[in-house]
Amino acid sequence: MKVINIKLSLLENAKLFADIASRYPFDVDLRVGRYVVDGKSVLGVCSLDMSKPITVEIYSDDCDKFLDEISMFILR
Repeated sequence: MKVINIKLSLLENAKLFADIASRYPFDVDLRVGRYVVDGKSVLGVCSLDMSKPITVEIYSDDCDKFLDEISMFILR
């Protein structure tokens, strides 16, 4: 499992993130505080408070390609 932080400032970014996540076989959860949603669900991702950093929990150790695709959202 890998954990990273991202920032999705626009609804279009939330949709793009969910589209990218849905192409991979592993589970991806997004967490803001105690609120957790499925990262492959556009509705779930859009329901998050996008003004705060979002914690991404990736349930795979082989996720380098996924991380490359979402690199524009990753907080450094």
